[in-house]
Amino acid sequence: MASRHPFQRGGGGLPGSGLPAPRDLVIILAVLFATFSMQFFASTAWLMGLLELTPLVLRGLVWQLATYPFIGTRGSGLWFLLELLILFWFARDIYWRLGRRRFWRVLGGAAIAASVAAVVVEWVIAILAPSFPHLPFVTMQGQRILLTITIAAFATLYGEATILLFFVLPIRARWFLWLEILFAFVFGVLSVKDVPGFVGVCVAVFTTYASLSPGGPGQVIRRWRKQLEMRIIQYRLDRMRRRRRFDVIDGDRDRDRDGGGWVN
Repeated sequence: MASRHPFQRGGGGLPGSGLPAPRDLVIILAVLFATFSMQFFASTAWLMGLLELTPLVLRGLVWQLATYPFIGTRGSGLWFLLELLILFWFARDIYWRLGRRRFWRVLGGAAIAASVAAVVVEWVIAILAPSFPHLPFVTMQGQRILLTITIAAFATLYGEATILLFFVLPIRARWFLWLEILFAFVFGVLSVKDVPGFVGVCVAVFTTYASLSPGGPGQVIRRWRKQLEMRIIQYRLDRMRRRRRFDVIDGDRDRDRDGGGWVN
């Protein structure tokens, strides 16, 4: 991905904005790389299993709700490095735009809200469909939830910026709010049946968008409710207009306006 926009208000650009790398972000990337590497060694893999988000959180390992974003997800090493690079690009701009305190508040709040929602869905699945084959939380594990949050934050703060999807296709940044949900559905639900992870991604996107929008989550919900009410009213008005348009008028008779009676 790349971005083309002026960032005239307190920001740089993607990928080569010239902004310095925040120390907090460097630490996050280092932790993700270290934990990703530790999963390949038997002597340390068990520890990573205690820190990443798993169904064991329902049995008392509640700290996983907060530690899972910093456990690098196992997979292709080249793809993992690419994810870290993209995370660096987006998180750097968001960090300098929001400041350290607000950056961590948005990151932590969205990550915990996502994990709580995903765990609730996993608990419901365990009760209603215990034999349902799925890989819970894969879609939102580790750097993936951090990518989701930082991209959603970028799309909210710089909605009119142009991002080159896959370095080729120019797309307005605000559309990435929906693209993230689409990608999570295709990979999480259709591919690995990770319904809890998909719900977690949706909650992370909404929480990030709402927390960075004017008025906060409450104002966003009220605005969406008003928009829904207006759409319902508009639908009813259009339906009434269509009904009036097809009223049958008797063309064989005409109203005698002067005499007040009917004439043939």
